[in-house]
Amino acid sequence: MAIRFHTFTLTALAAATLVACGGGDALNSKPTYLGTISEKTYDGSADDLLTAGLGATGLQAAAAPAYADPLKPTVAELRRNAIHTNYRAIVDTTTAGGYNVLYGPSLDASGKAILGEGKVAGTEYIAFSDDGTVQKNVALMVQVPASFNRLNPCIVTATSSGSRGVYGGISTGEWGLKRGCAVAYTDKGTGGAPHDLANDTVPLLGGDRASAASAGKNAAFNAGLSAADLVAFNAATPNRYAFKHAHSGQNPEKDWGRYTLQAVEFAFYVLNEKFGETDATGRRYQSIKPGNTVVIASSLSNGGGAAVAAAEQDSTGLIDGVAVSEPQVQLPASASVTVTRGGKAVSAHSKTLYDYTTHANLYEACASLAPSIATAPYAANFAAGFAGAAFPVAPNRCASLKAQGLITGNTTAELAEAALQKMLGMGWEAESNVLHPSLAAFEVAPAISATFANAYTRSSVKDNLCGFSYAATLSSGSVTTLAPAALAGMFATGNGVPPSSGVNLVNNNSKFGAARDFLSFNASSVADWNLDGALCLRNLLTGTDATALKLQAGQNAVRLSGNLRGKPAIIVHGRADALLPPNHTSRPYVALNRQVEGSASKLSYVEVTNAQHFDSFIGLPTVLPGYNSRFIPLHVYLNRSLDAMYDHLTAGKPLPASQVVRTLPRGGTPGAAPAITQANVPAFATTPAAADAITVAAGSIAIPE
Repeated sequence: MAIRFHTFTLTALAAATLVACGGGDALNSKPTYLGTISEKTYDGSADDLLTAGLGATGLQAAAAPAYADPLKPTVAELRRNAIHTNYRAIVDTTTAGGYNVLYGPSLDASGKAILGEGKVAGTEYIAFSDDGTVQKNVALMVQVPASFNRLNPCIVTATSSGSRGVYGGISTGEWGLKRGCAVAYTDKGTGGAPHDLANDTVPLLGGDRASAASAGKNAAFNAGLSAADLVAFNAATPNRYAFKHAHSGQNPEKDWGRYTLQAVEFAFYVLNEKFGETDATGRRYQSIKPGNTVVIASSLSNGGGAAVAAAEQDSTGLIDGVAVSEPQVQLPASASVTVTRGGKAVSAHSKTLYDYTTHANLYEACASLAPSIATAPYAANFAAGFAGAAFPVAPNRCASLKAQGLITGNTTAELAEAALQKMLGMGWEAESNVLHPSLAAFEVAPAISATFANAYTRSSVKDNLCGFSYAATLSSGSVTTLAPAALAGMFATGNGVPPSSGVNLVNNNSKFGAARDFLSFNASSVADWNLDGALCLRNLLTGTDATALKLQAGQNAVRLSGNLRGKPAIIVHGRADALLPPNHTSRPYVALNRQVEGSASKLSYVEVTNAQHFDSFIGLPTVLPGYNSRFIPLHVYLNRSLDAMYDHLTAGKPLPASQVVRTLPRGGTPGAAPAITQANVPAFATTPAAADAITVAAGSIAIPE
């Protein structure tokens, strides 16, 4: 009986004989970049790998369990709550939305309901990828389920999404754990817990906090200010926080692929320490290795981009296939590809993340007032909160854009429609129009723009780039101290970019004193959502001063090549994605890959209608009514892409052809949509109909309407 279909097949007896004799394998050795490894085994009852002992029911609960001491949560408590927060941040955990119906801990690998809470027993290993500096302590983690089969080994990567910490990809890890695969995680040089500059405390690997002095090189992140600089910074800008993605000075994105590959290497190391054959002295062989192990690079958003980057950089054959959802990928500046939809050329495509995000930072708040999207989710709340007579920051942004000559119109409604056209003209699809009010209200574009500007320029927190800093604020907008309990638990609750866990984006240049970005005033005493700061960030893209040139160099350092080295790959992306528009990410990347690899390309692209970037928003029917009636969970299709890739690598089944999957919205009353069914999320077509087939040629992609 063959035990696998991969680069070769072995009978179970032959495989066992080979490893028992050492098989010519090298001795297992710890990668030099790994620091001290923490190891803990979970019984799958009181605690576990997937749910931290909470089970499917506990993950579905709106609130995580309370800490015994909120000011000093234990590492175990922080881990538990980090898993709760990060799982819920990625998927819709409502039953009506598909949790434990289409995905979730209570389903087995085949999608069938199982008895119990879906807890997964196994061992978790965690360590820093450490180069001897505090700035580059990247967290790597490997979870090995008790069901792992040493004779049929597999590894799946789950690099963190967004700017989250090491548990940020736990929802992707679920797929691997259910399959009995080891899951390789990394925070990729980001994370939710900051350096508290006022009190000079830092997070450790497990999320607990210590003084910077006592932590030393064991800090998960230290902003690296000298004693004199720290005193001066706190005197000028008290109560501020530095975050790893923005302020490490490392531009970590350029190494996201490398860190993902290191997580895989870490997985091979711990698997062989646990299961590798031994010699007479007890030394372990590398009997579990790339040649006999299925390795799938996966995750979503920034983590998906990291998986793609890892596949491009994989010169030693660690990765067998790629299956990702809505990846953040950036093309070479020299890329020459074409994108069409419905037979019409898309004029704006292949822009960088910084380009389209700083564009959204200019126009999205104003566009959110457009009458044409007045029935969009959160549009009425946005107008009430950001366009009221008492504080009309969004209308003021429209007026300031007009004063700058960036849009034209005579009324706020006309200006808002003009701003919406600016978004469409920059490559956002019309399907994403209805998402702008909620994303603007959550300050997504300002936060990402400021974070990536700092990262690409390798700025120090003391530089206050474009006048931005990170701090807790009062309802008036002024800077205040953060509740100590919020800081103590931020490893679990933080997402690495403001607003998060009480920390907000602050405009230090506000006329009446530093204030929360959207509540700040310009030099003319107008509260226009800090257009000056948005323009400063935008101008770094094309400027010629030293800071602008640093940003442009940093941006160039993260561009991908399009060369997946012939690895089979599946990308799924929501057509309505308003954060990472497919015209700037997946669509042109697929065209570039075919241009670079030609007939060797094995990349399939699946575009899903009625799908967008934030599945978790679907699960907030009282906060964001309309998401649940309009959008289906893209997470379903990430899981299906992983199924398809696993079946391809282990059984030789063909990958799905590039296609548009036309889903069916749940409909009904916004906020009270009927329960989702399989009919809402049709399967990949083995042979897509002509009207659904995506055509890819060298340097071009044609998307059907």
